[in-house]
Amino acid sequence: MPASDDTTAAATAPPPTVSVVIPVHNTRPYLDRSLGSVFAQTLDPRRIQVIAVDDGSTDGSAQYLTEQARHHPNLTVLHQPASGGAGRPRNVGLAHARGDYLFFLDSDDHLGTEALARLTRMAQAHGSDIVYGRIVGADGRAAPVDLRTTAAAVTPFDSPVYWTLAAYKLFRRSFVERHRLRFTEGRLLAEDLPFGITALLRAQTVSVVADYDCYYLHGRPDDSNASRQDTDWCDYLDYIGGVLADVAAEVPPGAHRDTLMVRHFHGEILMPFAAPYLARDTAGRRAMAAAARPLVECYLTDRVLAALPPGLRLRAHCLRHALHDELTAVVRADTGTRPPPPHIDADGRVFAPYPYFRDPARALPEACYDLTDRMVLRQRLTGWRWSGGAVHLRGTATLPHLGGGTVEVLLHGSAGDHRVPARCEGEHWRAAVDPATAADGRPLPDGTWGLKVAVTAHADGTTGPALRREAWLVPETPAGAPGPSHGPDAAGLTPRTVARGPAGPAVATLFRSRPHGHLHLHLGTPCAGPPVGALW
Repeated sequence: MPASDDTTAAATAPPPTVSVVIPVHNTRPYLDRSLGSVFAQTLDPRRIQVIAVDDGSTDGSAQYLTEQARHHPNLTVLHQPASGGAGRPRNVGLAHARGDYLFFLDSDDHLGTEALARLTRMAQAHGSDIVYGRIVGADGRAAPVDLRTTAAAVTPFDSPVYWTLAAYKLFRRSFVERHRLRFTEGRLLAEDLPFGITALLRAQTVSVVADYDCYYLHGRPDDSNASRQDTDWCDYLDYIGGVLADVAAEVPPGAHRDTLMVRHFHGEILMPFAAPYLARDTAGRRAMAAAARPLVECYLTDRVLAALPPGLRLRAHCLRHALHDELTAVVRADTGTRPPPPHIDADGRVFAPYPYFRDPARALPEACYDLTDRMVLRQRLTGWRWSGGAVHLRGTATLPHLGGGTVEVLLHGSAGDHRVPARCEGEHWRAAVDPATAADGRPLPDGTWGLKVAVTAHADGTTGPALRREAWLVPETPAGAPGPSHGPDAAGLTPRTVARGPAGPAVATLFRSRPHGHLHLHLGTPCAGPPVGALW
């Protein structure tokens, strides 16, 4: 029963904008932070209904919630026996919700202070059925997806939203009721999958608020998050089979279904084949493999297999072909503290260092190890400035898992490319682009030059076949935002006259191109602004 219940006031008060449902089970150490983040919202508290459902707590959480309800008239507390998961308390809270929108907050996480105002404003402006807010990992727990682009409308097939199916997002309550969406009860893990999947696949408008940290996803010091608990993995995989059958009923075979299945192979099907798998004896491992095999046989198309990283690709192949020893060896290889470097062929192909690579006695295809297309240059441009007639650049750049190599700044123009060596300390680099010498020791001609960073690295550090990757240099601060264009590096974007030795002086302008913001250098006669298509 509610701890505070004024039915007369409830009948006359206007409905709230949003109902925040918080399932609680033995999370007393985190309730001040979680519940407090709701009370601290910039949205008018009269527009927020808070429903905390105590699911049989024994650590003082129930008493704490009851006390809080005495001080916060918008808080309703409901008590029930422990139900074995967050599904039932969420459903109970949903049944008591009166808001136009629903938000499900886990009791060990917290909200950014402007989250509800921003999320509901987006929903109201665009008629959204679902609004995702940017998720931030905290206390050792990573965010499931990095939402970087605010968008009025996205789909599960053209954005990363399907990669987080958990409950912590905003839903239009009438949409939830129309489709009779409810959480699976009595299950500790993946109880929100059917709700999240059906909602995303049936929503008319899904929006994203990515320019504000809306939701903070916390790890617990005692590692007791529900996702970390021991599980009957055979039962779990059987349950996932039912969930994926519902996905298949919603989305016909083809590219769209495969896009969704890539996420499920990452998240549910192959997730247990790590430490939980190694913790079982031989019979237990074989039982887990047998439980996963029907899912692999049903949903692992060639397109899905190619989209998986080598470690998961090898697991899926081993499960499909009942290669138990090979599967165990692959899983064990991922538990080491420092993996060996990848193998690089003379033609530039790169292969992951998993067991039995090119072993003629094992039935593991070479394609399962190939990670050539996944070797992406990770880099940041952290600063730029003019000094002594040269553009001084600094940043970080690395090719993951490869040894030391060389870093260069590339100037890409219509007349050709030029290379400027960089000085490196670990992954940090610095380079000076002097228009008097940047064309391989000669003056750089007039024109527009795109700036890239290139890294060449070897698997064994300094010798043997090497891998080279390039990437555009992109200032981290968006145009118009506080930062280099308005701060200490603002002068870096101001046109200036530079010397070029025998080629004579030129007006040099650094600018960022549209629409991607790549850093460019323009040399030429004075002009009113940067070249056409450029952005200061």
